[in-house]
Amino acid sequence: MRIAALFDIQGNVPALEAVLEEVRRAHVDRIVVGGDVLPGPMPREALTRLLNLDVPMQFLYGNGEVAVLEQIAGREPVKVPERYRSTIAWTAQQIGSNHGELLAGWPKTRGVTIDGLGEVLFCHATPRNEDEIFTRLTPKDRLLPVFAGVAASVVVCGHTHMQFDRMVGRIRVVNAGSVGMPFGEPGADWLLLGPDVELRHTAYDLADAARRIRETAYPWPDGDFAARYVLEPPSEAEMLEVFTRASI
Repeated sequence: MRIAALFDIQGNVPALEAVLEEVRRAHVDRIVVGGDVLPGPMPREALTRLLNLDVPMQFLYGNGEVAVLEQIAGREPVKVPERYRSTIAWTAQQIGSNHGELLAGWPKTRGVTIDGLGEVLFCHATPRNEDEIFTRLTPKDRLLPVFAGVAASVVVCGHTHMQFDRMVGRIRVVNAGSVGMPFGEPGADWLLLGPDVELRHTAYDLADAARRIRETAYPWPDGDFAARYVLEPPSEAEMLEVFTRASI
């Protein structure tokens, strides 16, 4: 059993396409998509690419899907800062109610047994919550209660868009990073699981991706999404400082 774990695609179809090419070459048995396929510049297109693959797929929801589903249901996504709610509203319009019904059926966690790793639990942020923040620097004593009661030997998460591989007590916790919006080196991050864990980084044509993203009507309130998150993403050091202030 070999599994590709793709997290935080964020509607970046050029990055997704590049990763899927590497996934095909790795001859995986399954792909697990760990939430936050959206919002992003090409949300409908990203979903369509994934749903049309000829590889067995499993999905989880992330905080992005939760916000978009709230918008589709006519409720304000209260956990989303007000200045970013226009991106959620636009995304909800792009995917429509049919895709919304699909997203509403995604679970919070999934468990899979992988030879060499044992029982692996996939979650978006933590096993108990799709919003909680922790990084490779978060002290272990803060994380032990979060993973208490987890029977899996490995937990795979995302949410903070930075890869890591660390121990929390007896549990190996691995962050898949982000396909579409990684913090650190430009490109696309994902995981290959089985019989061990491989942190993978895929290079792709960033200039062409920026062009395609700029051709969309994505209403990013902070200026040029492509420049900030594709061509020259924030450094890991910068985002570790930000997330340390917000971490568990």
